[in-house]
Amino acid sequence: MQEIQTYNVNEKGYYGQFGGAFIPEMLFPNVEELRTNYLNIMSEPSFQEEFQALLKDYVGRPTPLYLASRLSEKYKTNIYLKREDLCHTGAHKVNNTIGQILVAKRLGKHRIVAETGAGQHGVATATVCALMGLECIVYMGEIDIARQAPNVARMKMLGATVVPAKSGSKTLKDATNEAMRHWINNPVDTHYIIGSVVGPHPYPDMVARFQSVISKEIKSQLMEKTGKSNPDYVIACVGGGSNAAGAFYHFLDDLETRLVAAEAAGHGIDSGHSAATTFLGKPGVLHGSKSISMQTEDGQVIEPYSISAGLDYPGIGPMHAHLFDTKRAIFYGITDNEAIEAAMELCKLEGIIPALESAHALAVLSKLNAGENETVVVNLSGRGDKDLATYQKFVV
Repeated sequence: MQEIQTYNVNEKGYYGQFGGAFIPEMLFPNVEELRTNYLNIMSEPSFQEEFQALLKDYVGRPTPLYLASRLSEKYKTNIYLKREDLCHTGAHKVNNTIGQILVAKRLGKHRIVAETGAGQHGVATATVCALMGLECIVYMGEIDIARQAPNVARMKMLGATVVPAKSGSKTLKDATNEAMRHWINNPVDTHYIIGSVVGPHPYPDMVARFQSVISKEIKSQLMEKTGKSNPDYVIACVGGGSNAAGAFYHFLDDLETRLVAAEAAGHGIDSGHSAATTFLGKPGVLHGSKSISMQTEDGQVIEPYSISAGLDYPGIGPMHAHLFDTKRAIFYGITDNEAIEAAMELCKLEGIIPALESAHALAVLSKLNAGENETVVVNLSGRGDKDLATYQKFVV
């Protein structure tokens, strides 16, 4: 009997050839405790009851699925925006931080450590720590602290300690390194809330499951609006890729929906200032899992670049590496300028200011050539307040 192709994780934590847990011995107890407990905890009725209640009453779910009529008219197709920007804290990140903090509490942890790039995950983590009364330490690259000052202020207001990562490129990769180091040194009382579908198993799967509420809602909302639960395309931006994992999750094995990922090409894919991992990377181990990452011939990580702090990462999660490897998803490299143009277009046509990360997904619309009877869903993963200082440079 032929084995059915699936794009979900297997019992060993792999998506095809990608995934696993490549970790130092000192980290093994932490990761193993999580791996052996996360599915049982998440399936407990009391957990689901608390999680769903917080998503509804605290986060504000379900988020709307909005028919962007003027954008649709321009591109001569039917474009719906999944409005994750309307979540409490301004992005999809809070779906995962609420889920993980409930897991942490059930594991008896009372300190939380996290990494953040654009600051949205840091804000979401600080928010739920304040909600639950837990200590919160957030590592953030020194460069990102400078370019995402409003989110740094939010984290501090919410009671978090923000620690600058001063090594390497001083961005998301380095913040992740520092957060993992902190976790190794504080294994008993601390839980590490990874903000994306990266890291050792079970993190990519756990984060994807918490974010899968996005695609679950897309299916039911689209059925209500169009009589059909599956769009022709789902578009999302990919750095590590948590918003894309959530938007793709319930369509992974349903081939009638085409999955489209937008990566940050920076100044151009071959410019030397890019974060377009699938175009420039190769298989290797980064932050605890085997995936695709940008690296030199001898395996040293190449510093990425993007105008968007949340996409300024030299790898992608193992789920996305598998989707790329199997050609289940189409990947586009979007330059800084294309993202800015797409953001300004959404502002002027729909009155919505998107996060720079989401703007990369919107920029795919000009390359897609979707048909007039087709349905396109763009995951609008975050709002643009945090990026106003960058946008102001382009507003005449």
